[in-house]
Amino acid sequence: MSWLRALKETARSGLSIERQRLEPLIALRGAAGLALVVGTSLVLFGPVIAAGSAFGAYQAAIATFQRSWRPRPVLALVSGASLAVSTFVGYVTVSHTVLFLILLILWTFTAGMAWSAGPTGGIIAGSNVAIMLVTITLPTSVADAAAHAAMMAFGGLVQAALIVLFPVRRWGAQRDALADALAGVADYARRLRDDPVAPFDPVPLMTARNAAAVTPRQARRRPADLHGARGVAERLRPVLASLADPALGVPPEGPERYWTWEILGAAGSLLDSASRAVRHGDPVQLDETALSVLKSPDTEVILTGPPRRAADRLTSLLADVIEIAEGTGTDDRTPGEPLVPHRRRPTLLRLVPVIYRSMRREMRRGSTILRHAIRVSAVAAAGYLIGAVLPFGHGYWAPMTAVMVMRPEFTQTYSRSVARFMGTVIGVAVATGIVQAAHPNAELSAVLAVVSAALMYLLMRTGYAVSQACVSAYVVFLLGMAGDDWSQTVPERVVLTLLGGLLAMLAYALYPAWETPRLRDRLAKWLITDGRYAATVLDRYADPASRSLDDVRTALLTTREARVAWQEALETARHEPVRHRGISRTSAADAEDALAQFGRVAMLMEAHLPAASANPAPEAVGLADALRRATEEGAKAVRERKIPDWSPVREALAIRDAAEGTPPDSFVRNGATLLLRALEDFSRALEISSGRA
Repeated sequence: MSWLRALKETARSGLSIERQRLEPLIALRGAAGLALVVGTSLVLFGPVIAAGSAFGAYQAAIATFQRSWRPRPVLALVSGASLAVSTFVGYVTVSHTVLFLILLILWTFTAGMAWSAGPTGGIIAGSNVAIMLVTITLPTSVADAAAHAAMMAFGGLVQAALIVLFPVRRWGAQRDALADALAGVADYARRLRDDPVAPFDPVPLMTARNAAAVTPRQARRRPADLHGARGVAERLRPVLASLADPALGVPPEGPERYWTWEILGAAGSLLDSASRAVRHGDPVQLDETALSVLKSPDTEVILTGPPRRAADRLTSLLADVIEIAEGTGTDDRTPGEPLVPHRRRPTLLRLVPVIYRSMRREMRRGSTILRHAIRVSAVAAAGYLIGAVLPFGHGYWAPMTAVMVMRPEFTQTYSRSVARFMGTVIGVAVATGIVQAAHPNAELSAVLAVVSAALMYLLMRTGYAVSQACVSAYVVFLLGMAGDDWSQTVPERVVLTLLGGLLAMLAYALYPAWETPRLRDRLAKWLITDGRYAATVLDRYADPASRSLDDVRTALLTTREARVAWQEALETARHEPVRHRGISRTSAADAEDALAQFGRVAMLMEAHLPAASANPAPEAVGLADALRRATEEGAKAVRERKIPDWSPVREALAIRDAAEGTPPDSFVRNGATLLLRALEDFSRALEISSGRA
């Protein structure tokens, strides 16, 4: 993609406005906390300290809007306290330019590295650094700075207290994640009616799995309908696929296929009912028609063999889902299985070494996070120096803009830069018109700032440009309350915001972290994890007595993560102004389809794992070893731009065919053949790419 086209697409993305579900009560609660802090500060300390405290309460509320499974009061307290410390230390050092620059570089570098712990930590850390650049200009003495810091911490405390006293959709984020997972499985069941080998999107299940991890305190308070449904939804996916797949017994046409359509439709309907009940915490409203299909004796007459077993298993799992959604389920187990303890999330203090280890892992050459941290720290220092040299006041707006818009990824950095500038122009223009018309005093400016913040809280998910328009108006009103002349702040803010955005874009162009050159490595990692997953499943066929499925589960989760990483990298690479490095879009799509089919066959084999008392399948041992060896060598070939060779798998199948004695397990044999076919399709996809490269 050319630079011109990339800039056009990122600009269009940044200026887009999406229809999202608004949360007015949460926005009102955040605005109320901000109004309480600003009002208290105005009465007790005056407008200057009120402006500083407003930034603390504002940022604490912003932190609670980030996607996180932790209690929102914790995020508000951490945000308010960290901003308070940053402001005080920043004010003490700001008079010493060299010392402050060193401190600013360390702050921004650490904030950039915080992305290694996840986007929530990265966004909160970056926002705190950006707002700190504003707040250190407000105090006039060390005592004044201490008062500002105390009121910022107080702002975080107020926001946390309001969340505790006036909860809105308690456990709402976890409910949404679990409901989305159930709805995703329901949609999968319906799509299987039209396409028996339809692909499955694992992201909702992965998100729900992250949401299910709780601290010991959360575990004691988690609602009953959030226990166990995710685990059942995980087990539903292979059962649905094995019921629909013609390769496992149900012919493409005829009464068996028609009845399978009815069962899949009924499953989708009941899962949708459970999803709605979990999302809103309401009783489950079941579709009687769907229930009658699942309870019908026709299933025993029409279906036989593996499809019959799959239908019975599906009915049992759906009953578990409905029971859990009604709030009567108590754990993450199916009937007859041992109790599974809840997934543990470290407490806040125990999270510190976890984040430290994550940062350590990213301190390596080629790390996207490390490159982002270097870029953002260099741009913040350069922006601060340029802003200080230019004949404007408020030079901090340039580095503040750069820190706010920069992300580890090209598309988000450029789209946010455009959106922030356009939002700034609109917000400043509106705020300027209001100031000219109303000539507000400190009290009215505070009211207007709170209204602007409330609109930002309400509309922030609709688009970055919309939220930045509200933020710009908020800052103009707030600094006007502190005594700044709006006629000076308006042109300064527009020009310096443009400068900060340009610095961010230039930094990414000069020191990029493109995903395009990494595509082959991402594909190779997915191939390795897929091979290990299939080999682990075959190991269970070779030794059914070792009935522990923990290693199978771990392998499945690993290959899911690798698949999602590949898909995200591919989507990012599509918008980068970089020529493809030996893998075309068509070949990437074909290779993705082949590996998805490989993983699907392994998943179907997992769905039919033999009981512990079943006879071992000796041929599975050689096939598992061959798959591990071949996929590791194949991944090496992918990285070296060569075509993988699957001779070890082919030879393992041939050896078993020539062997005498115990006849081979037909299911293992058929599954291994399908796995080999998918690998050959993968090689053909790369052959096309090599021919075009």
